[in-house]
Amino acid sequence: MHRRGGAVFELAGRTAFITGGAQGIGLGLARALAKEGVRLALADIDTAALAAAGTELSALTGVATFTLDVTDRTAYARVADEAEERLGPVTLLCNNAGVGGSYPVTAMSYELWDLFLGVNVGGVVNGLQTFLPRMIARGEPAHIVNTASTAGLAPQGGQAGYMYEGTKAGVIGLSEGLSRQLEHEGHPIGVTVFCPGLVATNMVATGRAARRRISGELGLTAEQEEDRERLLTEQDFYLRQLGHSPDAVGEMLVEGLRSGKPYVITDRGVAEPLAARSKALFTALPPETEHDRRIARHVAAQLREAARSGSKTH
Repeated sequence: MHRRGGAVFELAGRTAFITGGAQGIGLGLARALAKEGVRLALADIDTAALAAAGTELSALTGVATFTLDVTDRTAYARVADEAEERLGPVTLLCNNAGVGGSYPVTAMSYELWDLFLGVNVGGVVNGLQTFLPRMIARGEPAHIVNTASTAGLAPQGGQAGYMYEGTKAGVIGLSEGLSRQLEHEGHPIGVTVFCPGLVATNMVATGRAARRRISGELGLTAEQEEDRERLLTEQDFYLRQLGHSPDAVGEMLVEGLRSGKPYVITDRGVAEPLAARSKALFTALPPETEHDRRIARHVAAQLREAARSGSKTH
């Protein structure tokens, strides 16, 4: 169960919609939710993986599978309608689909930006815009999980890549702001931002596959291509040797939902860079002035008024 404002969010008997749900973290989450008696609408771009996941999970719970590119808004709406028709109202939305990969700054292009922003941020936006109005209209307790990454908590460059880190940081900020806005307005809808660290998935392979969606050349020299392939091979080995299993992180997320955590982080690998980033941000703050104190009083008054307004209308 998930608690928000005194309410109880029971998992059993609900319908979850999971993007990227046929492989990796999405499949691990689907397995964990199936054990809780959650019906599963699995969406993924990989049709073969969907077939295998559907066969496996249908032995545990009601399952419907959908081939979906999360950047296709028309298809998203159609799939959402079909999922709810077959399994009932979606009250647990898991925006999990994503693409990774590190590219030199010299390879930066509009097509690469469109790929990373379109899937990692746009896919979350499309999920929210498709399902959140339905949740609000029903007025029943619901929950949203947005998969980000520890790489978005404290961007470092390097293997994760600045485009991946930047888009995942955007998902974290969006989730935090949305959660507070829903609370201010009195909607019984919780938000958890999921920040996995090292997980033994096929992330490197899916990143390579995503690159094939780019029609133009990336402009990498032969040496840069060689260096990139070496780094990808190292990253894949590193993930498989040191990463949690997808099933383990799926269980972590379910436990986070039970305890009402706004963040679920799977390991402490980000602790040192996160502490350094927080220190750098606080160090950059100027000394407090009377102007700052006036602003703080004004913001506090606004929050109190928003809380009163929400309690009157819901």
